[in-house]
Amino acid sequence: MIKTIPVALAIAAALALGGCGGGSDSSSGGGPYGEGGETSAASKPAKSETAGGTAVVSVANAAGAGQVLVDSKGFTLYYFKKDKGGKSACYGPCAKVWPPLSGSGKAEGGAMAAKLGTTERSDGTTQVTYAGWPLYTYAGDAKPGEVKGADIDSFGAEWYALHPNGDKAG
Repeated sequence: MIKTIPVALAIAAALALGGCGGGSDSSSGGGPYGEGGETSAASKPAKSETAGGTAVVSVANAAGAGQVLVDSKGFTLYYFKKDKGGKSACYGPCAKVWPPLSGSGKAEGGAMAAKLGTTERSDGTTQVTYAGWPLYTYAGDAKPGEVKGADIDSFGAEWYALHPNGDKAG
């Protein structure tokens, strides 16, 4: 089931900024999305970690989604179906609504260290990946434990929370 972004947020994003663009990031590693082994850094707006720091990825229960990955503040982490090969396709206005989780990843509380990695964004920052998917928080989640960004079609593709095994939550 696909939810819609709150109207005010959608209008603000559409008027304030253009579309989401891809970058020329590079990554390496095994698996379909380079599980582990990627490299990168990302300037994390809003709720995500600060650039260059350690971004903690752990697991928490989220209403309606079960066990999902969360950042150090307990905010749900999402992946973007438009991302390919471990590279982010979310920049500009997209990254304002879906701030990338930046820094070097550290697994805690049920997150699997073997699934963590990083990817370099086109702006030279490092973004944390899990099972090869670049990770993001969602500006619409106002408090820890919310999953308002799950199953949303936004900026050209769907967004999903992740279970600790790397599968789509929902």
